[in-house]
Amino acid sequence: MNTRNSLIIAAVGSLIGLGVAQAMGPKEGMEKCHGIVKAGKNDCGANGHGCAGQAKSDGDKNEWIALPKGSCERIVGGSLTPGG
Repeated sequence: MNTRNSLIIAAVGSLIGLGVAQAMGPKEGMEKCHGIVKAGKNDCGANGHGCAGQAKSDGDKNEWIALPKGSCERIVGGSLTPGG
């Protein structure tokens, strides 16, 4: 297999893996909490990017982190829905 084919296979595999990770969302007993993320500290993709750690600003209502269920709405600015 040549280098070009290897790179294509690696790229496709990465995209598939990213899609599966995003579809899975937070683990059992966890929830997505939007609006409380510090820049560069988000979990998974939002706002046109697909990776964790790419939030550009603090408190973005579309970025999220996984927290134990029931704790998000107890945090000032925390929301279970994006943009909320």
